[in-house]
Amino acid sequence: MSTAETDLVDPNAAGPRATGSDPAAPRVEVLPPRDVPLGGPRAMTVRRTLPQRSRTLIGAWCFVDHYGPDDVADTGGMDVAPHPHTGLQTVSWLFTGEIEHRDSLGVHAYVRPGEVNLMTSGHGIAHSEVSTPDTTTLHGVQLWVALSQEHRHTGRDFHHHAPAPVALDGGEARVFLGTLAGDTSPVPTFTPLLGAEIVLRPGATVTLSVDPAFEHGLLVDAGQVRFAGTPLKPADLGYLSPGPTTLTLTNTGDTDARTILLGGTPFEERIVMWWNFIGRSHEDIVRARADWQAAADRFGEVQGYPGDRLPAPELPGIPLKPRGNMR
Repeated sequence: MSTAETDLVDPNAAGPRATGSDPAAPRVEVLPPRDVPLGGPRAMTVRRTLPQRSRTLIGAWCFVDHYGPDDVADTGGMDVAPHPHTGLQTVSWLFTGEIEHRDSLGVHAYVRPGEVNLMTSGHGIAHSEVSTPDTTTLHGVQLWVALSQEHRHTGRDFHHHAPAPVALDGGEARVFLGTLAGDTSPVPTFTPLLGAEIVLRPGATVTLSVDPAFEHGLLVDAGQVRFAGTPLKPADLGYLSPGPTTLTLTNTGDTDARTILLGGTPFEERIVMWWNFIGRSHEDIVRARADWQAAADRFGEVQGYPGDRLPAPELPGIPLKPRGNMR
C-alpha cells in the first residue's frame, strides 16, 4: 500500500494515553490511531497507529495501517497504482475481502483473509494493489518492517503463507510471522519478529508465553481487550517494552475480540521514512525518489496494471532527519 503522507508522523496527533494504575503490572503505553486518507475522489481512510512522535518502531515493525470494514460500493475499494518501496518489507493481512497484487519481481498473487503476503523491497521494488471485483467489504491491516543496514539493499523477494489456526484456551491464533503458542511460521525475516492474529471468545483470558527480549504491540481490531491489565478499545495499539515472559489478554466484552499481536527485538538503528521509502539519510531518499521518477531499473516494471504508475510527491524544503524510538 502506498501512503499519501510524506511526513509519516503527524505533529498534531494525540500522544499516548495514560495506562492502568496497578504498580505490579507491566507498563503498557497506549498509542491511539489517527485517520489518514489515502487519496482519490472517494478516499479510502485508514487508521494509523505507527509511526508516532512517541514511538517510531516496535521491533522492526515501523508502520501499522488498519482499515475497514469498508463498503466498497461507498469507498470504491482499493486501487493503488504501481508505486515503489525501498529498505522495507510489506506485510499484508486481511480479515475480509480480496486484493490482487502485482510486482516487478513478476509475482501475480492474491491477498485473502487468513493468508499473509510478505514482499521484500530491498534495494527497490514496485507493486500495485487492487481489490477484486467480487469484494464487497474490505477490512484488514497493512504493515511495514524496516530492513536493517546489513540487509536493506538485498534483492526483491515474495512469500505467501496460510497459517493454520492454533487453539488457545479461550480463543485461537494464526501465526503469520515468528513463533507463538507452539506454532512457527515458515516465512523468513531478517530480524527476530512476531506477527499473529488472535481471536478471544467473550469473557476469555489468554496467557501466552513470549520471548522476554521482544517488545510487543497489540492492535485491537474489534472488541474490548485488556492487555497486561490495560484496557484497549478498537483501533488502539498497546505497546509493552521487553522483559515479560508472558502476555495476558482478556476480552471484557460479550462478543468475540480480534487483535493483531506484533513483536520483535528492539531495532536500534535510526531510519528516515518518507513516502514509500526507508533509508538512513536525506540523501538516500533523494536518490530513491530520483530513480523512481526516472523509471530506473532499480525498481523494475509492474506488468498487467491497467493504468499509469504513481508519481513521487515533491520533497520537503528542509532535510529529512533520521528517527528512532525515544528512549
